Amino acid sequence: MDKAATIGSFDGMHRGHLKVLEVLKEESGRRGLLPMAITFDRHPLELIAPERAPGNLMTAERKIELISDSDVVPILLPFTEQLRNTRVCDWLRYIRVKYDVRLVVLGYDNTFGSDGRDLTFKEYVEIGEATGVEIVCAPEVEGISSSAVRKAVKEGDIPSAIRMLGHLPELEGRVASGFKVGREIGFPTANLQVSPRLVKPLAGVYAAYAHIEGFNENSPLPAMVNIGVRPTFDGTATSSLTSTVEAHIIGFDEDLYGKKIRLEFASRLRDERRFDSVDDLRRQLNKDREAAIQCLSKA
Repeated sequence: MDKAATIGSFDGMHRGHLKVLEVLKEESGRRGLLPMAITFDRHPLELIAPERAPGNLMTAERKIELISDSDVVPILLPFTEQLRNTRVCDWLRYIRVKYDVRLVVLGYDNTFGSDGRDLTFKEYVEIGEATGVEIVCAPEVEGISSSAVRKAVKEGDIPSAIRMLGHLPELEGRVASGFKVGREIGFPTANLQVSPRLVKPLAGVYAAYAHIEGFNENSPLPAMVNIGVRPTFDGTATSSLTSTVEAHIIGFDEDLYGKKIRLEFASRLRDERRFDSVDDLRRQLNKDREAAIQCLSKA
């Protein structure tokens, strides 16, 4: 079956991406084509200039899952030197032969191909005509981009991130053994090992939903999440020199070691801070847990 395609990073699957997929499906339906989204396993800067790579809002696997949930066929390509150096005309010839693509939908500011940044939309159309691929453009969703979402997440501005994404910002990782400090003070936590390629929210305490591999992927549990360096324990054997992600899943106390957990952040409750004693910390955590429960019950 002939196909229509869009090409892009789709990091975060924000409202701008969803608009592109919406136009893709509309245009596909008019022409009797199968809609397909071609995306990449990493941000291009991870290959081109790793020191400038901005980080990802979600894993490639999660991105593929959300594209598929949008009733679009996902195609994940490794971003390689060869791909980086592929010109627009060669891109179009490749996807026409490999995937039977007859139509490409561009985002309003989207480019692809090594020479794409220097081309106007009219030039894309002309190259498409020469290769037998129709080119159309999706409208702009003003003020929304993956870079703007990353900035909001890094600043702990969860409301702005939600507004741009159209869903809650996410972070996932696997549970590894920690110092078990939380359990000792009555707040057992899952210590998440998060890929350094993922963008973490600003240090602080958050209300979040937890999707636990093998337990409740489709029915999230309420959670209180701390991101930071545990300053109350500075100078002790349980101090942390690097930022950690620790999730206290409310009302849940199963063995989670090795499980993947995906967190959806609903609200930032407070800054991370140092307490004078463990008892002071415990009292604050009780308040945080109640605040998280109230926040998540309203969502």
